[in-house]
Amino acid sequence: MNLDKLLITLLMLAVSCKSNKTEEHTKKISFCNSTVTIDGLLSEPAWKNITWQDIDQKWLGPDYTATDFSGRYKLAWNENKLLVAAEIQDDKLIDTHADGLYKYWDDDCLEIFIDEDASGGDHQYNYNAFAYHIGLDNKVVDIGLDSLPHYYNHITCVRHTSGNISTWELSIDIYDDSYLYGKDPQKVKLSNNKMIGFAIAYCDNDNSLERENFIGSAPVAGDDKNRGWIDAGIFEKHRLVK
Repeated sequence: MNLDKLLITLLMLAVSCKSNKTEEHTKKISFCNSTVTIDGLLSEPAWKNITWQDIDQKWLGPDYTATDFSGRYKLAWNENKLLVAAEIQDDKLIDTHADGLYKYWDDDCLEIFIDEDASGGDHQYNYNAFAYHIGLDNKVVDIGLDSLPHYYNHITCVRHTSGNISTWELSIDIYDDSYLYGKDPQKVKLSNNKMIGFAIAYCDNDNSLERENFIGSAPVAGDDKNRGWIDAGIFEKHRLVK
């Protein structure tokens, strides 16, 4: 084998190894071919065949006990929606800010992070990705191009609470980075093998002026783990599969 052929072979092996490593760290989201009613009950057969995944990465706050908080989630998709189920055990549900656009992160809320094309990068004041905060009243908030929070109608959500257990069921419209607030944007149709970036988290407040904990699904390297609202690179990559 001459030198040129050797270099080409080594390059192909390197690309193959990198591709395999990326795929190894890619999660899969199963196609849902049956009707899911968004009622917070998670009673449909579609959910029963999907494995729970943990929300167990401490992004902010002190150590906590399982009695104080534990969480898990499931994902599915169809052509029009990303479907999310979450089960949260929380000993106190706090919603003290009547104005849903004011310090919404300091009340108990579920947070959904979506990067439509899994491209990563900054999304703090743009729509390269979304960081949806869903309050206990089901209002959905994210920051816009003007650096201010706004309500978004991209998510249908119902929460059902019994004792310390809340089940959240959500259907989510997906938009790419061409989205403009207040316009009539085109929703992205989902398809087999499409890659998206996704993470889910929970803001937990137990009667404090600020949230005590912020717990997410994705491991984040370094000391500053509260980067999901800025950096889509911390989201985990997911492939839609049939």
